[in-house]
Amino acid sequence: MAAPEDARMTDPADLARRVREGDIRLYELEEHADPETAAAARRHLVESETDADLDTVGDYAFAAEDVDANVENLLGAAQVPMGVAGPVTVGGSAADGQYYLPLATTEGALVASVNRGLSAIRAAGGATARVTDSGMARAPVFRVRDVAEAQAVVEWVREHTADLRAAAESTTSHGELLAVDPYVVGDSVFLRFVYDTKDAMGMNMATIATGEAAEVVERETPADLVALSGNLCTDKKPAAINAVEGRGRTVSADVVLPREYVEETLKTTPEAMVEGNTRKNLVGSAKAASLGFNAHAANTVAAVFLATGQDAAQVVEGANAITTMEVRERGDGDDTDGDLYASVSLASLEVGTVGGGTGLPTQSAALDVLGLGGGGDPPGANADALAEVIAVGALAGELSLVAAFTSRHLASAHAELGR
Repeated sequence: MAAPEDARMTDPADLARRVREGDIRLYELEEHADPETAAAARRHLVESETDADLDTVGDYAFAAEDVDANVENLLGAAQVPMGVAGPVTVGGSAADGQYYLPLATTEGALVASVNRGLSAIRAAGGATARVTDSGMARAPVFRVRDVAEAQAVVEWVREHTADLRAAAESTTSHGELLAVDPYVVGDSVFLRFVYDTKDAMGMNMATIATGEAAEVVERETPADLVALSGNLCTDKKPAAINAVEGRGRTVSADVVLPREYVEETLKTTPEAMVEGNTRKNLVGSAKAASLGFNAHAANTVAAVFLATGQDAAQVVEGANAITTMEVRERGDGDDTDGDLYASVSLASLEVGTVGGGTGLPTQSAALDVLGLGGGGDPPGANADALAEVIAVGALAGELSLVAAFTSRHLASAHAELGR
């Protein structure tokens, strides 16, 4: 029970002392003080026990009471430098126009590299991008007696998808159940529920909705729920199912760079970049049994995720990308003057413009830089546009890195930037 308002404590040192003495647990501080004082007490406690200086950690832009849905045992904030790359023209199904790309990172040379790639795309007149599929998945696992019972559950699910849709959608005014895909492994039945979550990334929405639908499955079939997530979703883990079926947004971006630009500005050739991409990103990745066939798509995905308040752990799936390059002949019969075609396809980019960390002050500001904060019109348009812009940013990073190593400039670029 929270302390009465007039009995709330205001001295962080005294609160820290009571935690040390066992009178108050670390997570109970907000019951005895306002959120700002509770956070200050935690810093005081940790400083006294670790000799750390947490003054900078305690210097943050949000109100402590506004982040209770984002973090527990609030101590302060971790600041990550944010740069900007661009502008670049994106011709997408949702993103249409010029965009500056905010990138939060501690990796020197990353923003410069993406900016160089965006400059190349800008010189080509912009990139094309499309979200080709969208759906957030949650896959509970059920126990059955044997495979015959498993078949009965699967048949019931296929015949009563409408009932499951009604149950799932009763929990949300925004989400829509798109499909329920069954998988059987012996006496385990997995049901992969896939939702349209509009402008929200939607994992929590999908979890709550699936929980309601799972109760219907238990009530109407012999199946017993074991776990609301059976890892066939798959969330925050590298998984082939996401590379094939997708999760979140499936998005691709491409561009054709004129040969003259590649040779004169990037200091390489289309042929060299095609070979470098094939041998490194495709053959090398295949030999390594990688789930991503790209140079460093995770760099751009992670930097935009941190800048815009996405779930950072989902970079695991978001970087599940394939980069392709080929020489495109100009149609004049001369096979020595072809341009460079390049694309990147991200199978499972899980992004949103509402909910989660998107409402925090600096993250909200980064979304405003993109013009994509809040819900879109129609619903889902802003999240689609964010996915398309990220794909173009990832394409820029791929172009820059492949050009760097095929021109033998990768090490010198890092040395020049002092990284």
